[in-house]
Amino acid sequence: MANVDRSIYQTPLTGRYASKEMKHLFSDDVKFSYWRKLWVALAEAEQATGLVDISDEQIDEMRAHIYDINYDVAEAREKEVRHDVMAHVYAYGEQCPKAKGIIHLGATSCYVTDNTDILIYTDALCLVRKRLLGVIKLLADFADKYKDMPCLGYTHYQPASPVTVGKRATLWIQNFMENLDDLEYRLGAMKMLGCRGATGTQETFMELMGGDFVAANSVEEYIADQFEFDFDEVYPVSGQTYPRNLDEKILHLLSEIATSAYKMANDIRLMQHDKEVEEPFGKNQIGSSAMAYKRNPMRCERICSLARHVQTLSMDATQTASVQWLERTLDDSANRRICMPEAFLGIDAILIICGNVADGLVVNDKVIHKHLMEELPFMATEPILMEAVKKGGNRQELHERIRKHSMEASEQIKKFGKPNDLVDRIANDPAFGMSKEEILKILDPSKLTGRAAAQTKAYLEDTVYPTLRFYDEDFDDIDTNVEV
Repeated sequence: MANVDRSIYQTPLTGRYASKEMKHLFSDDVKFSYWRKLWVALAEAEQATGLVDISDEQIDEMRAHIYDINYDVAEAREKEVRHDVMAHVYAYGEQCPKAKGIIHLGATSCYVTDNTDILIYTDALCLVRKRLLGVIKLLADFADKYKDMPCLGYTHYQPASPVTVGKRATLWIQNFMENLDDLEYRLGAMKMLGCRGATGTQETFMELMGGDFVAANSVEEYIADQFEFDFDEVYPVSGQTYPRNLDEKILHLLSEIATSAYKMANDIRLMQHDKEVEEPFGKNQIGSSAMAYKRNPMRCERICSLARHVQTLSMDATQTASVQWLERTLDDSANRRICMPEAFLGIDAILIICGNVADGLVVNDKVIHKHLMEELPFMATEPILMEAVKKGGNRQELHERIRKHSMEASEQIKKFGKPNDLVDRIANDPAFGMSKEEILKILDPSKLTGRAAAQTKAYLEDTVYPTLRFYDEDFDDIDTNVEV
């Protein structure tokens, strides 16, 4: 941060939250080196047809200057011509005097801008996949470790039948696993724009190739291959740009991942309120400037905050895709420069923090047990009722009696702050014919969680772990020891 210009606004996503890897993908160095790689591929493809006079010497000269971009020349030229692509064509030509006349031959600006965007988004989605897998792995380890630990369940944020700590985590994992499926589909459906000219008709390339459409198509096929795309992974038809609904699809995907992260983080914030499960808290971390005792869930709050931002960006792409006039308009340019990188940088930061939280979750088992036992007599009324019926009681009469006992016990808790005495009330009611010891045996939490542990084990073993093994090399180096 030593070279930061503190006299101007800096976006927090680059200065504070996102990783170096994601920031690099959206850097000028990556963008403009892709432009030059695309120009080299175009020249090679045109040379390969034998219909355009381009020498090996010209191509070698272009290839030698892919990465040493003369930004000063390009920036000065752009001030004159007010066109970024032509400014970089000029700058590249200054470094490649022999190839100057054939750079960008037959192409329009979107050949480099749009194909580059697609290549960067593809790379960025691969990085998101890596982050997502890291979060899934850490949550799977957590779910497996705590699959048998009973905790109070909640519906409507009111106490409900017990679940387990690990089973609750599988709900988060399942959301992320579905995001992973959608991400894989999106990666598999990515297409290059190809090189189509000003309105997508390939007119300039047909002119260059003397009307030979096979040669014109071979140019696109060659270029796609250079960037590891098959020819059928080039848009079959287009205007000047690739269809802007691709941006919409990508941002909706990132929004869905943000939603899954939001759900996880929000659940942890609720549990941290009850001191049951807490996010990591540094040894010297300060929770509040005023209340020194506080352990605020700042990591999860940051996840939720960034997630809301990513969610809102998807609407930007939706609106842009809907108003693209005919073959091309330029009212997509400025906002796409902002919303697309910001969405990727945002989801990158979100998943990094999710991994950090998942790797250091603190489970306060005694607090969990205390809260569970406070509410468990209410949760166990049905098993108690069934046992009393087995002893000869009348189900309908006992149901009414246990309902009244429950209401009275609840009133004592709420109005007077007394402990839950429902067990004593039932034990002292001769209609049930049960001792306190018999009732307490029914209140074993592990007997009241249904198949929570078994569901967790089966889901991890049948679905999650096989997926993680398939991607094994992608998340071995996930670093959760990050500054968040």
